[in-house]
Amino acid sequence: MPEVCEVCGLPKELCVCEEIAREQQRINVYSMKRKFGKKVTIVEGIDEKQLDPKELTKKLKSKLACGGTWKDGRIELQGNHTMRVKEVLVEMGFSQDMINIK
Repeated sequence: MPEVCEVCGLPKELCVCEEIAREQQRINVYSMKRKFGKKVTIVEGIDEKQLDPKELTKKLKSKLACGGTWKDGRIELQGNHTMRVKEVLVEMGFSQDMINIK
């Protein structure tokens, strides 16, 4: 007997919980200057209970070809990637209306 998801009640292979969680996230993306004039792109608002933030960070880093980390409840990416982050997040299944760029 296949495993059943406790949240949506569908078999694990057909589970849609992650897609629903991605569409409901309200994400803020902004850039800031750090020490020595280095720019850093910050992605905030990702619920770590519904999505795996470390896996999302890994995917963003590989798509944007930059370094970064998950720290203090937000993703920090090296460089100014504010516009490209929105494009990549929409490709990953996040709702375009729920991504705010400051």
